[in-house]
Amino acid sequence: MNKMAKLPLNKLIEQFQLEVIVEPQNIELVNIVTSDINRPGLQMVGFSKFFDNTRIQIMGKVEFTFLEQFSTEERIERLEEFFNLGFPALVITRGQQIFPDMIELAEKYQTPLLRTELGTSQFMSMIIRYLNVQLAPCKTRHGVLCEIYGEGILIMGESGVGKSEAAIELVKRGHRLVADDAVEIKKTSDTTLVGSSPEIIRHFVEVRGIGIIDIKEIFGMGAIKDEQTIDMVIHLEPWDKNKQYDRLGMVDEYTNIMGINIPSLTIPVKLGRNIAVIVEVAAMNNRQKKMGYNAAVELNKRLMHQMEEQLNLQ
Repeated sequence: MNKMAKLPLNKLIEQFQLEVIVEPQNIELVNIVTSDINRPGLQMVGFSKFFDNTRIQIMGKVEFTFLEQFSTEERIERLEEFFNLGFPALVITRGQQIFPDMIELAEKYQTPLLRTELGTSQFMSMIIRYLNVQLAPCKTRHGVLCEIYGEGILIMGESGVGKSEAAIELVKRGHRLVADDAVEIKKTSDTTLVGSSPEIIRHFVEVRGIGIIDIKEIFGMGAIKDEQTIDMVIHLEPWDKNKQYDRLGMVDEYTNIMGINIPSLTIPVKLGRNIAVIVEVAAMNNRQKKMGYNAAVELNKRLMHQMEEQLNLQ
């Protein structure tokens, strides 16, 4: 299930502790839908072609110095043309004193006017990074996400296969739960997926026979995490005696999520197998592979070396 990403302006104001200079009546309905921002230098000189009115506008020292050189009448004319273009909000950086006519125009056009003490470049880098995460393409997958030795492991499989039970065992072993049942996955870059839990079920796990439990309340704050990069996907499935399972790990498998290939394994589940321990070892092995060591490849090298030595003795 894909979701159209948007961020309420109020959440942005709270995140960056922005001072609200002009608050329109409908501010709670204002949403940010793009991570791109704009410094309206060109718009101040009258060039409005290709203007994207979905972007947050940011004015710093340069824009204010430029506006100061005009008479009040000409400055009002230029600012009115700018506000008439329409945009979600205007943020003034460096805590600069705002022109009274700018405040009047913001009120006239019902445009949120905000201010921060941060420098322009610093604020721009922070807000772009934040919006890139908040507005990243999002998809919800059925599964469990845990952080194991720093690796984000997404456990998937049909209902009742034991995903939640494995997650609880992993938490007992000192690892952290990110999401159970529904995992919201965001594509934050061309190579990175970040998973989190829907807010309404965050920290809760359903265990058949017991019901709903709160991991945070039972195991403490150290047992949970709000979001985690997805480094590996593990598919749990009932053991099929007629199926041939990979016993060496020579062939790398991947699961494609939102156009990104994530290393994956298929682990058969049957009575007596400790799935949590197997998942734990899989996470450590995946971390080793990323660091350049592959046990299956190393074993194959040893076998090939032994075969070469035997051939040389013949």
